[in-house]
Amino acid sequence: MKIECGRRSQLCKFIVALSVFALSCAAVQAQPKQHRPGGRPSGGGPQGRPPAQQSIRERWRAMPPEAQQKFRRNAERWLRMSPAERDEMRHRENLRRETIRRQTEAAVRESGLRLSPQERAQFESRYIQERRKVERTLRQQIEAERQKEIPALIQQLRKEFQIDQPNRSPATKPAEPPKSKK
Repeated sequence: MKIECGRRSQLCKFIVALSVFALSCAAVQAQPKQHRPGGRPSGGGPQGRPPAQQSIRERWRAMPPEAQQKFRRNAERWLRMSPAERDEMRHRENLRRETIRRQTEAAVRESGLRLSPQERAQFESRYIQERRKVERTLRQQIEAERQKEIPALIQQLRKEFQIDQPNRSPATKPAEPPKSKK
C-alpha cells in the first residue's frame, strides 16, 4: 500500500503542477500586455513581478471561488482516470489546440491586416478570447433549446410506446421473469 500511496501523491503533485502551469498560461494569454514608454512590456504581477514568478498561492487566491471549485473537481476527475483515459484526454486536447491554432492563423490571414509580431500576438489572443465567448454563448443557446425540446420528445415517445403496447398500462411495470430454482 505504501508504494501506491507514494505514486498517488506524486501523481497528485504532478497534476497540481500541470494545472497551475495551464492556469498561468491561460491567465497570461487572457491579459493584454501593457507597454512602457520604452516599448518593452511591463511586469504583469503584483509589485511588478512577471506572472511566472507569482507564487501558486497568489494565483490560487486570485481565482474566483467557482474557478477554484471547478479546478478541484477536474483534478479529482483526473486522478480517477486510468492511464489510457488520460492519454486519450491529452490527445484530444492537443487536437483541439492544433485546430484552434490553425483557425487563428486563418483568421489573421483572412483579416488582410499586416501586423507586426507583437500585434499579431495581440490579435491572436483577442481572437481566442472572443471565440471562447461566442462558443460559450452558442453552447448556452443549444442547451436552452434542448431543454425546451426534451419534454415534447418524452411526450411523443410516451405516446408511441403506449400505442405499441396496448395491453400494458403506463403505470404498471413489466412482469418479472420467474426465478429459477437451483
